[in-house]
Amino acid sequence: MIKHTNSLKKYLLILVTLFFLSEAKAQSSLNYAAFGIGVSISRNRPYADTKRVDDNMSYAVTGNYFFTPYVPIGLEFQFGTLSGGGRTRELDAYGRTYKNDYKALLLHMDVQLGEVINYQGNTFLNLVKNFYAGAGLGGIYNNMADIQRENLFIENGAIGEKHGFEGKDSGLNFMVPLRFGYEFKIYNGYDQPNIRLDIGYQHNLTFGEGLDGYNDPSTKFKNNALDQYRQITVGIKVNFAGERSYDKEIKGY
Repeated sequence: MIKHTNSLKKYLLILVTLFFLSEAKAQSSLNYAAFGIGVSISRNRPYADTKRVDDNMSYAVTGNYFFTPYVPIGLEFQFGTLSGGGRTRELDAYGRTYKNDYKALLLHMDVQLGEVINYQGNTFLNLVKNFYAGAGLGGIYNNMADIQRENLFIENGAIGEKHGFEGKDSGLNFMVPLRFGYEFKIYNGYDQPNIRLDIGYQHNLTFGEGLDGYNDPSTKFKNNALDQYRQITVGIKVNFAGERSYDKEIKGY
């Protein structure tokens, strides 16, 4: 009898332990780390005042705060190269060319679809919940590593003429990034998304004439659009601190 009683206590202890473990697991699936850091690499293309544009690379480091698991706020330091034009008639009719080794500091916020839909137990909605859109603001420091400041071709005026080639070799411009993309979440053993892979598109509107270094006179060049550049981005974020709770299971199934 004593032997059976001891066995019963043992089984009850195992059941109670499993119950509390499952409760802890369920509670953990509501939790997430609010702070993290990310790195990304982008293929960029400028849309400025030279007809021909180049594809180049940009790089970024971002400190992230997740207001919820689906609303990240990022402070991003970005750097890279923007360029276009050329010193031959085939590349540019005026021989204008520039190479901008830029740096930018941006604050942006994204909202993923999971924040506004009920995805619990639905495979399709759990897939689409990771699409996001966002925007932000910041500044870009333009630095012309190379730029043509004088006319090269006689058909455009006197050789060496500087009209139409004026501008600043460096300076700051205000900018607005517009973003959308998809985030792949990688969950740990407690169903918390501690690693996030991101594929996105970002379009950056800049205010001023600093992106290509040319301040085009309207008498010589048509200039009716903001300088801007786009980025196709791949990045990774790692969450590591500041545990918070959400009002539904993050993994969802």
